[in-house]
Amino acid sequence: MEILGREAGTMFLLSSSLMIYGLFLLLKLWNQRRGQKCYLVDYVCYKPNDDRKIPTAMAGDIVLRNKNLGLPELKFLLRVIVNSGIGEDTYGPKNIIEGREESPTLQDGLDEMEACYVATLDELFRKTGVSPQEIDALVVNVCMITTPPSISARIVNRYKLREDIKVYNISGMGCSASLISVDLVEHLLKSHSKMKVLVFCSESIAPNWYSGRDKSMLLGNCLFRSGGCSMLFTNDPSFRHRAKLTLKCMVRTHIGADDDAFNCCMQKEDDSGKPGIHLGKNLPKAATRAFFENLRTLAPRILPLREIFLFAMNKYLQRIKGTKEVQTEGTAKVNFKAGVNHFCLHTGGAAVIEGIGRSMGLNQYDLEPAWMTLHRFGNTSASSLWYVLCYMEAKKRLKKKDRVMMISFGAGFKCNSCLWEVNRDLDDAGAWADCIDNYPPKSTANPYMEAYGWIHDNDAVVRYVKEHPQYESIIARDPQFAGFRES
Repeated sequence: MEILGREAGTMFLLSSSLMIYGLFLLLKLWNQRRGQKCYLVDYVCYKPNDDRKIPTAMAGDIVLRNKNLGLPELKFLLRVIVNSGIGEDTYGPKNIIEGREESPTLQDGLDEMEACYVATLDELFRKTGVSPQEIDALVVNVCMITTPPSISARIVNRYKLREDIKVYNISGMGCSASLISVDLVEHLLKSHSKMKVLVFCSESIAPNWYSGRDKSMLLGNCLFRSGGCSMLFTNDPSFRHRAKLTLKCMVRTHIGADDDAFNCCMQKEDDSGKPGIHLGKNLPKAATRAFFENLRTLAPRILPLREIFLFAMNKYLQRIKGTKEVQTEGTAKVNFKAGVNHFCLHTGGAAVIEGIGRSMGLNQYDLEPAWMTLHRFGNTSASSLWYVLCYMEAKKRLKKKDRVMMISFGAGFKCNSCLWEVNRDLDDAGAWADCIDNYPPKSTANPYMEAYGWIHDNDAVVRYVKEHPQYESIIARDPQFAGFRES
């Protein structure tokens, strides 16, 4: 009996030890998974000073002083601007406002970036209470300016970040770069515990203004504006209740293996050697294909099982009935609203917003944040998504447990998307603080046509040029005005 008692005691101790060890492993796994979440603590969108605004009159002057333009190019430009959805209060770099767009300097680009990262990072550190010395990693994405020292090195120097900081400088990724940075951050946070990562996202407009006459390269001048954003991410569980959003999933799609998609958006020189961003006719087709491929991967990860089942049944019934598809490729046939509360769309232009909205079955309420961001700030490249998010927050739309979907496109050609969950009710107006009460405006009619509608009347063109001799080059190349000088 005594032996049996000792054996029972040993078995009890062994089983207890195994149980405790199992609980320890489960607790360790739980803590590990808990520490791998990607929290967006806060973000700050850049709002330049009012002296950098580009109202209608100034935009028209900038266009008109391009001596390389003929009347056909000018008509094209003004038509694009009229239909762009951009309003009176967007911002540009100082060198363009000062009339030096054809002779930019490297310092123009660096000054533009410095103004943006100083304003946003100073405010981000103030809002979060996090010291620069607490930052473990820095990710910078600026597509079109790469200088030694890099922008990331300049940030490290200004804020005296630690010597062991991990630094990543991303360039050439276009308008989809901010979500690429978020993907990089997520992978960093999965590899290190209690990490704080800083992200700065902007685009350099100052040294990249196109001064030629190729229509495919003039489009960028109409749409792109100055802007930027700084963000703080962490996986520290102690920030869970302070953080604004939690990343749920990320999907990146790259169709650059296709030559048409690869060539549809790129920096190049025109026939006269002037550099600019070429936006080809194949761009909508490439965007549609990348969008379709991205959604096909994303949908099963964010939609409830019921919606996926209904979609599968619908496809099956179509197949057995032999019915033809009436929707084009890239058109969503599922209800994304079943798994998403808010849609944060890249403000690449009116056609981009309309196309995504139509494909996903979104209404005007869903598209309002993107439309209003395009109207107020223009296309600020990779940072556009964060201005859209800020609009939602300023309008107090983002409530606890809401799910926010972000979609962006970029040269290459790429489509990136992700899903966030809101951690608490949000109401910080940020860059929209001084104007959010005026949005949406009663009318978003573009004032350019009223100001420059004369361009469609040849007699009015002649009168205008006689009154403004500095614009004679506008009609100098047009055969229908061959007798202008003699008259």
